[in-house]
Amino acid sequence: MHWTADLDIDCDGIRTAHCHPGSDPYFQPTTAFTQSDGRYLNSEELPFVVVPAPGPRWNYWASGIRGGTVAAVVHRDRVVYGVVGDTGPADTIGEASYAAAEALGIDPHPGRGGAASGVTYILFPGARAEPVENRAAATALGEALARELVAGTLGAGTPS
Repeated sequence: MHWTADLDIDCDGIRTAHCHPGSDPYFQPTTAFTQSDGRYLNSEELPFVVVPAPGPRWNYWASGIRGGTVAAVVHRDRVVYGVVGDTGPADTIGEASYAAAEALGIDPHPGRGGAASGVTYILFPGARAEPVENRAAATALGEALARELVAGTLGAGTPS
């Protein structure tokens, strides 16, 4: 599953030095999905994407997407692997965490940052990072799945 859109900055979840109500007027202390310890995600540390809440256009749940589903986000010559970490409005697509934007070389500031276009989001239904907050696990699984996608063998077996 993939799309190309802009990248708005999601700074929701655990309050950090860069993600808090003073830096983000839309800050929410919660994320739709949580870490293995039950706490909300840390958008400053964990690359994640935001999927639209179920609506008339698309229902992520019906498409096999869950919290922790592995995702690749591509911008220009960079790629970052992460997870599905939050949901947003049903009619909006194109949002990722502070950490995802920063890894892509995009200004991660929640008020002035982001990218106007040209960001590709690739989700791998059925593939989940365990635990969801393990950035290394998301990267390893994402790299393996991306290799399978490029080779045309995605879904033919277990990621190598």
